[in-house]
Amino acid sequence: MRKTLYLKFILAYFIFGVFSFIFVTIFVPSMTREHFTREKAEHLYMEANHISDTYAAGLYTRETDLETVKTQLDTLALYLDSTIRIVNPSGSVVLDTAAPINVEDVVMIENFDPTATSGSYYMINDFFGNFDSEMLSVFSPITSSYMVKGYVVIHCSMSEIQASCDSILSISYITLVILLLLSLIILIFFTEMVYIPLRKITYATEQYAAGNMRYEFQVESDDEIGYLAACLNYMASRIAGAEDDQKKFVANVSHDFRSPLTSIRGYLEAMIDGTIPQDMHDKYLNIVLNETERLTKLTNSLLALNNLNTKGMLLDRTDFDINDVIRSTAASFEGTCRQRNIMIELVLTGDDMLVNADMEKIQQVLYNLLDNAIKFSHSNSAIRVETSIKGNKLFVSVKDTGIGIPKEDLKLIWNRFYKSDLSRGRDKRGTGLGLSIVKEIINCHGEHINVISTEGVGSEFIFSLSQSEEDED
Repeated sequence: MRKTLYLKFILAYFIFGVFSFIFVTIFVPSMTREHFTREKAEHLYMEANHISDTYAAGLYTRETDLETVKTQLDTLALYLDSTIRIVNPSGSVVLDTAAPINVEDVVMIENFDPTATSGSYYMINDFFGNFDSEMLSVFSPITSSYMVKGYVVIHCSMSEIQASCDSILSISYITLVILLLLSLIILIFFTEMVYIPLRKITYATEQYAAGNMRYEFQVESDDEIGYLAACLNYMASRIAGAEDDQKKFVANVSHDFRSPLTSIRGYLEAMIDGTIPQDMHDKYLNIVLNETERLTKLTNSLLALNNLNTKGMLLDRTDFDINDVIRSTAASFEGTCRQRNIMIELVLTGDDMLVNADMEKIQQVLYNLLDNAIKFSHSNSAIRVETSIKGNKLFVSVKDTGIGIPKEDLKLIWNRFYKSDLSRGRDKRGTGLGLSIVKEIINCHGEHINVISTEGVGSEFIFSLSQSEEDED
């Protein structure tokens, strides 16, 4: 059986209760009895000293008679609820408040030894066999002319002290029971605030481990446990989202690979079985070649995106002229622009503008942005590439006057394989990876890229680069 945290807490609570009971029943009674005994002994000892200095001393110096002393001590004994004796060093009882005065029949205490207290001023026993029960006996010497004439001994029954102890112990036991019952509040608090939320979290982790990333749970708490539950929920939702993205990714890749492969297979089968005549083979072989180029482009894009996402990717940063890279990239689209009568306007800051970045990857960013701009621009239109400086940053803008991007698609265009509904009709040969690659490259440089677009008006992509230290100077 698995030991749960709750079971451990219950066991700890039980052990606490047992040890508390043992302590109260074993140590507290002896400590209480000792405290009451010492307190009673101190009180009686003070009274014994007072008697030995007054009444008893006068008796031995014959300043007062025995009857007078007996009367005084009887009253005091009644007040103290004790027995008071005056005993000679030989053990003969001179006066006993528990018995009448009898001079002829002297009571002797056998084996009387005042030193039996072992340096203390009281003893607890039957007082040399003189009592049937345990008594607290306090000694105080009666001195005259620097000599011990006798002893004042006050006896108090230990049963009375024990009764006082029992009354206090009863209160202690009741207090212990009340404390143990009140401590159940801690158990209830632990159950409601800790154990039940932890059980929810544990069950949720079991669901996630089993692959059920859609499982949701709620922990109403503002402490660390509530924060842990919220983080776990968020983690599960992110993983579930990643799974959905993965499924979409696989579906999109499969679709984009299947379409050209289906075309290639269809055309080749048609040429083999004679459906396509011999004189048309060149035309359809060119179509097949274009489809293979499309597959090659898709494969290269996937590899590029995977490399860009690799943790710890190193950039080949150098200082280069961004204006020259913009001019050469724009020149590579000369043929396409001439066919559609599209003009690329370059508005560049300065003749030379040095930036610090990976030149090949920034060239790829410019190529993808210009390719998209041309693809979605109308014929007889213009594309504007502009650079500007703000602080130590250079901003590059690629702006077209094409079909634009719907507002609801602006946050999705950076996703892999994403194509908006407006672009699907025009982007027959696109892979949907161009902007994902652009985003990854700019992020790897620690820079930012933004888009401003209005449907039916056009789009503008703006990204930043760090100027080289030479240009800053």
